[in-house]
Amino acid sequence: MDPCPFVRLIVESLALKLPQATKPAGPGVHPSTTPCFCKVRIKNFPSQTALLPLCHTPGDSPPNSSTSASGFDLDSAALRRLSGKPVALRVSVYTGRMGRTCGVSGGKLLGRVHVGINLEGAEARPHVFQTGWMKLGNKPDKPSARFHIVVRSEPDPRFVFQFGGEPECSPVVFQIQGNIRQPVFSCTFSADRNNRSRSLPSDFTSSQRGWRRTFSGDRERPGRERKGWMIMIYDLSGSPVAAASVITPFVPSPGTDRVSRSNPGAWLILRPHGISISSWKPWGRLEAWRERGPIDGLGYKFELVTDNGPNGSIPIAEGTMSMKKGGQFCIDSGIMKDSALSSRSPVKGFVMSSTVEGEGKVSKPVVQVGLQHVTCMPDAALFIALSAAIDLSIDACRLFSQKLRKELCHDEQDSFF
Repeated sequence: MDPCPFVRLIVESLALKLPQATKPAGPGVHPSTTPCFCKVRIKNFPSQTALLPLCHTPGDSPPNSSTSASGFDLDSAALRRLSGKPVALRVSVYTGRMGRTCGVSGGKLLGRVHVGINLEGAEARPHVFQTGWMKLGNKPDKPSARFHIVVRSEPDPRFVFQFGGEPECSPVVFQIQGNIRQPVFSCTFSADRNNRSRSLPSDFTSSQRGWRRTFSGDRERPGRERKGWMIMIYDLSGSPVAAASVITPFVPSPGTDRVSRSNPGAWLILRPHGISISSWKPWGRLEAWRERGPIDGLGYKFELVTDNGPNGSIPIAEGTMSMKKGGQFCIDSGIMKDSALSSRSPVKGFVMSSTVEGEGKVSKPVVQVGLQHVTCMPDAALFIALSAAIDLSIDACRLFSQKLRKELCHDEQDSFF
């Protein structure tokens, strides 16, 4: 099982040093008390935005505080397209607040810098393209702001998988290597919502009841809860190597038809434990709900399970994606560097990502897993089970006034067909 070449282009150690003569960013607002930020761009890639701390260190000393941009992930196609060509990383630095007010940008452009990048051989060894202070502006007769930046690349090989169909249709999962698609796992989905305990291995249901929550929704009329969903992942020999099971039903909040953040549904991601095929151990827990607000979104939180049980879990990913458009579920320290989770998380670098389609769209998730997190096939299977769970959560969090497709329903009267 060989990985695909990936390169992570890292943009870090960002800081800004303003000259004393810099004009205020607006009436009554001086740059020293105003947020500063930058936009980082490479052609044909989404731009990255990062806040900039102000630096007061003397001379060319490194900044006493700095931030990082999310960076850029370059797959084999991007590497082929960019290798051997001059690549420019452009950084625009602004004083003022990010965003727009009444159609007018809240930031004032302070200057731009360009960093040349050569990605030849970047998939094999690390490179440093820029480190240190750069001058903003080109007027020699006026004091200029200075911008600190480090731009470097690291090889970041990843395994790439794709579901051959929607997770609820019990598809085969392929490993992707260029134009080669090789089957490596198979899935079996079940939706026995009339008996939630059937969806978990017998030894798990009897010994891990602390993971469950009891809600009034469990006693609601049929069709007002979504439970009993489970997807099993098998290797090519037919042995189960991972599973995802709904441990807390998805139920609507009282008086509504949506799963709320205060009462989320939850999945357990399970791995085999011991020599018995019926013995399982929790590896992770995924909560999901439907966010209210200007963007109708799927909210989620994923945590690693420790031997200390429900009270010892370690949160490592949280976020929101559009219910209509879908998005990407990621476990990546670069993504969560500004999150409250970052100080507590054991995650270093990229772990995994999975594509998620929006409501009503055909979904065949593409899953990427970092090489350092896969020592054997069952390790990869855990991320496959997790990606299936986040994808199925889009359906689990559909409004309860809407019907589900037949594969997701135990009773035919609850389906579209």
